[in-house]
Amino acid sequence: MNPFPLKSVLTLLLTGTLAMGSAHIAFADDDDDDWFESPQTLAPPVNATYNQECGSCHMAYPPGLLPPQAWAQIMTPDALTDHYGDDAGLSEERRTEISAFLQAGASRVTLRMAPSGAVSGLPRITDSIAFKHEHDEIPARLVTGNPEVGRFSQCNACHRKAAEGSYDERWIDIPGHGPWKD
Repeated sequence: MNPFPLKSVLTLLLTGTLAMGSAHIAFADDDDDDWFESPQTLAPPVNATYNQECGSCHMAYPPGLLPPQAWAQIMTPDALTDHYGDDAGLSEERRTEISAFLQAGASRVTLRMAPSGAVSGLPRITDSIAFKHEHDEIPARLVTGNPEVGRFSQCNACHRKAAEGSYDERWIDIPGHGPWKD
């Protein structure tokens, strides 16, 4: 009497072969940075005052891109009068409303910032270690050398769903280059 029926052995071999054959799917996008993944979708900015005041000069960044202490530093009256080289001064009522909105939606993860060498001492999303890691494979010529993009801070130039809070790679389309393939 055979302790391992042929049918059981074949089933086991077939299952193992299928598992091994499909294992490559799990590693298809393995560019060795999964340990560092940041959220691909953030809550979009839904505060009308924030969208009007801040979004009139630059993209209204999702609050989840910076921690509360960074937004607090950016939203001080002095920082707003020299807001990355521009005067973005607000009435106290509007400043308080926008600050509360940013604080409520801020990232609860402390972001390590890389030194930028920028004149302004204000925190920059583009100086976060996470941002630099996510963008380290993108040649500068596609962004800073691209007149349709200009700067890495122009997220919505390439991230087609940035206004909705989506930074998923499948929605990246670099002007003059096309979809980004990691």
